[in-house]
Amino acid sequence: MPFKKILMVLSLCLIVGLAACSGSSTKEKIYDHLEKAVTLEDAFEKQQDTIVDLEKKEQELYGKIIDLGMDDFDKIKDLSQQAIETIEKRSNKVDVEKESITASKEEFMKIEDLIDELEDKDIKDKAKKMYDVMMKRYQAYDSLNKAYTTSLKLEKELYTMLQKEDIEQEALTEHITKINDSYQEVLEANKAFNTHTTKYNKLKQEFYKAADIEVEYEDGKSADKKNSNKNQ
Repeated sequence: MPFKKILMVLSLCLIVGLAACSGSSTKEKIYDHLEKAVTLEDAFEKQQDTIVDLEKKEQELYGKIIDLGMDDFDKIKDLSQQAIETIEKRSNKVDVEKESITASKEEFMKIEDLIDELEDKDIKDKAKKMYDVMMKRYQAYDSLNKAYTTSLKLEKELYTMLQKEDIEQEALTEHITKINDSYQEVLEANKAFNTHTTKYNKLKQEFYKAADIEVEYEDGKSADKKNSNKNQ
């Protein structure tokens, strides 16, 4: 099954100025927490390229394995063990990714009480809507992480099975079906995560505009990172 994971990241703003008005200090605090939450996701973004490389390496190993016959069983065992090692490295990277998102969430949630301090109803409403969407984004990531971790576990089990000389083809086929089903869940969770990321970035811009927070966007647009997994 062709697998493609695209993880969108948050847009980073650089503050230019904050209009003087009632509640400015509260707005400044909210801005600081929002942008620190973005910065805390740097580690999340940085893992993507390495994960891509590890997925490509595993894909190459899988391709070599399925081209071999049982006469080359020792080679199959060796390649399968190499694949397991790449999965373990990917798992470690995903753990770092999750730690980054968790830190971002903890920082972001600090704005909840500050939102209640905002006096302007329109600004407060925009802030609440932005907050709700971001929390849905974090929930979507949790689902994505859980689905992806499950897929890694199933892949590791597959390569363990391939190291058994008496493994039946039917058992392998059934297990590969489980992997493909698992990655379908990854794709669905990933779509939800990206949808909430795009919506949040837009709502944050609207909040800054309503709050008279003048900002410049470092990259202009949120960046995309693409991961691709092997065909099974």
